[in-house]
Amino acid sequence: MRWLIDNFSYVVDLTKTHLYLALVPLLIGLVLAVPVGTAIRNVPWLRKTTTTIASVAFTIPSLALFVTVPTVFGLSILDPLNVVIALAIYSTALLVRAVPEALDSVPADVIDSATAMGYTPLRRALTVELPLAIPVLISNIRVVAVTNISLVSVGSVIGIGGLGELFTKGYQRDYPDQIMAGIIAIVFLALVFDALLYVVGRVLTPWTRTAKGRRATDPVNVLRDAEGPA
Repeated sequence: MRWLIDNFSYVVDLTKTHLYLALVPLLIGLVLAVPVGTAIRNVPWLRKTTTTIASVAFTIPSLALFVTVPTVFGLSILDPLNVVIALAIYSTALLVRAVPEALDSVPADVIDSATAMGYTPLRRALTVELPLAIPVLISNIRVVAVTNISLVSVGSVIGIGGLGELFTKGYQRDYPDQIMAGIIAIVFLALVFDALLYVVGRVLTPWTRTAKGRRATDPVNVLRDAEGPA
């Protein structure tokens, strides 16, 4: 703990790099997974195929992927993009399965009500289904964010920065305090972002806090809450 305090500015610099390497892939994964997951949700064979491919992609060991990406994309082994691309693959693999599952959580009567009110499939997906799927989707995003924050540290093995650098240098110097500082910093970072995403999920779903009694299950009221004030 003393080492962490004495070298706080150094740890902060590593933390900035760590966040970049962890959160950019998460954003890329969301951009790719939300439209794909929404499109495949009601196509059983395509959903099954996509889920299988995503499952296979996620089983690839992270270190092997970090080493393979430079060859495939023609990058230097020390280019931070290697970690970004690898974690983007993992993030997309997890989220492309999570999006359809989140959409499945939307009550069928709400979907039927939206259709009866004249919503087109696209409008219904954007203004009703996705907003109402946020609670389940946020839970999965929290898992991906924490997973990425953890996996970035593996990149230090191939020389790419981040808080994992505290592990490799601490091991090389046989300095347990530096290794412990890395563990504390990564765990703290993961807990902070998990809490932040939880708060974001609460802010984006006010109806889960205000809806009571019959209002919480009334399809028309749910539609109005999801779309927000007129």
